[in-house]
Amino acid sequence: MAAIEIPRDLDAVLDAAWQAAKEAPGYLVEDEARFLGIVVACAPAASGAIVEIGSYKGKSTVMMAKVAKHYGRGPIIAIDPHNFNSPELQEQRSETNSSSFDEYMSNIRNAGVADLIETHRAYSSDVALTWNRPIRFLWIDGDHTYQGAKGDFDGFSRHVVPEGVVAFHDALHEFSGPIRVFVEDVLRSDQFGAAGFVRSIAWSQFRPHDGASFQKQRASLEISAKRLIPYVANDEELHGMKKVLYKLNRSRVPRVGMRAQEWALLLERP
Repeated sequence: MAAIEIPRDLDAVLDAAWQAAKEAPGYLVEDEARFLGIVVACAPAASGAIVEIGSYKGKSTVMMAKVAKHYGRGPIIAIDPHNFNSPELQEQRSETNSSSFDEYMSNIRNAGVADLIETHRAYSSDVALTWNRPIRFLWIDGDHTYQGAKGDFDGFSRHVVPEGVVAFHDALHEFSGPIRVFVEDVLRSDQFGAAGFVRSIAWSQFRPHDGASFQKQRASLEISAKRLIPYVANDEELHGMKKVLYKLNRSRVPRVGMRAQEWALLLERP
């Protein structure tokens, strides 16, 4: 793989994108948002769309779109039914029949990126049935159950181009899907190369031709990551000693934020 080119103005672009994105409600923290921006700007895959599964009110959508617009790396395909059955909306909605869609649309318009975003107000499982476009970055932040995360991964990952990136949100929170799919389908597969965590984001690069050379790195990460799976298997809120043990095991997973240069080195060195 050729050396990754990091734009000289990347830090300033990430700063500006975060200033726009942070105004939208959501659970994405700054380190995670900046990482998404790094992937959008620097992922070496030459072509393909950026696909977001789970947009909510547009926080990550805006972050990625601002960076993509600056560097000409779009489009952003944002897939979310925006219905009031979503767990996030159940927690934050103010009215019984409220939806995240109107606020999502307002946020992407106010950020000046609506023209770069192709919005699908639909379930990802339905969109996957007819999807046939290449993907350079697959960002999975939808249904966090195992069935939901597995369905999103299976439905879209086969379209990820070599050297593209797959990432899951909330892999280090109390959900069964993202962490289990990441361990079982990514870390244990020689189709993938470098992998890691940034806060609660689990990510890996699709390397079907030389993924086996990263096996040792992925196996090392699996040792700590797989310990979390039994604690979240039932998607139930953790309490007492079970929660203490989950947090203890989670603390052993390396998950700090990183700069673009650090990420680039991980992709280049098995």
